Amino acid sequence: METGFATKCIYGNGRDFEKDGTGAISFPIYQTATYAHPAVGQSTGFDYSRLQNPTRQQVEKVVASLEGGADALAFASGMAAITALMELFRPGDHLITDSDLYGGSIRLFDHVSEKNGITFSHIDCTSEDVESYVRPNTKAIFIETPTNPMMNVIDIRKMSGIARKHGLLLVVDNTFMSPYFQRPFELGADIIIHSGTKFLGGHNDTLAGFIVVNSQELADRLRFLIKTVGSGLAPFDSWLILRGIKTLPLRMEKAQANAKAIVSYLLSQPRVKKVYYPGIQGTAGYEILRSQASGSGSMLTFEVESRELALHILRSTRLIPFAESLGGTETLLTYPLTQTHADVPEEVRLKNGITDRVLRLSAGIEDAKDLTDDLEQAFASFGKENGNAG
Repeated sequence: METGFATKCIYGNGRDFEKDGTGAISFPIYQTATYAHPAVGQSTGFDYSRLQNPTRQQVEKVVASLEGGADALAFASGMAAITALMELFRPGDHLITDSDLYGGSIRLFDHVSEKNGITFSHIDCTSEDVESYVRPNTKAIFIETPTNPMMNVIDIRKMSGIARKHGLLLVVDNTFMSPYFQRPFELGADIIIHSGTKFLGGHNDTLAGFIVVNSQELADRLRFLIKTVGSGLAPFDSWLILRGIKTLPLRMEKAQANAKAIVSYLLSQPRVKKVYYPGIQGTAGYEILRSQASGSGSMLTFEVESRELALHILRSTRLIPFAESLGGTETLLTYPLTQTHADVPEEVRLKNGITDRVLRLSAGIEDAKDLTDDLEQAFASFGKENGNAG
């Protein structure tokens, strides 16, 4: 019997939930490095925790179930997951990537993967002719949608059509939406990436990353890599992600509601020049998002009238922390210029719209009025400093 999404968040697929015989409701933390063998040539199914661990196996089952994948692999961070993913490719291979990616992904591609002989075309997948960049050595298309931080919506079905036509892999970073709002496999993706640190964990208390695949062949290749490079998620961190996922539907709904309240406030604030949120009707990507996702999420970016105002807001909010990361219970304000995208070349940042006036906000699960009141007092105090309460 197929179970609902909220049930899968607790039990995985509802069929393979393994109990340890103690009656423990919370899945146990198997804090062990190695396992005894019954005899030569025999195994309990677990040999060494770099290869597999029961707690990590359980969180992988849950995440695979949520995305509808054949398998999921849990890594020590989102970047560890993407680094392992890049080992699927060889020197001379070429990838097409969207230009508005998380800065850490761009840093990895430009400074590590290119050093290893892999080349990239960084393009705007929302406006450019993606198919025209396909070469004989192209192996994959790598996208985030919505993008980080400018919230561009990429048509996953369209990218899948191009990938299928040319025999490419389509990789979708689904961190911003989570499987609660967006299911890339149903839209034609081959591989899904998550920074599990974000919405899956949801409490800003651990790091994790996931690769989810829709074929056993890809799963086998990645299983070989994770045991070889040793970047699997530790047992306690696996348990923290399991705990976080249990409340994923509740957190996503509340955070989205808060994001919409903040967007409404920002749209009414005269010192805000632009709000980037895919749930604003009539904006670019709105209809595509509605066709491929069940919600708009809780991430938004906004541009204020000056650098001075942006810096003032970051130091003046009393409730909302100025911090990197996203997707947790706490609302966070981030300055992409010096934080998430500091290593992105200036010309690329400016082309993507990441100026010194841009702030990114991840809505948490606080009371919405407290969040908008906090932003209001930050804007108002800037006006008073400048002799204008407007």
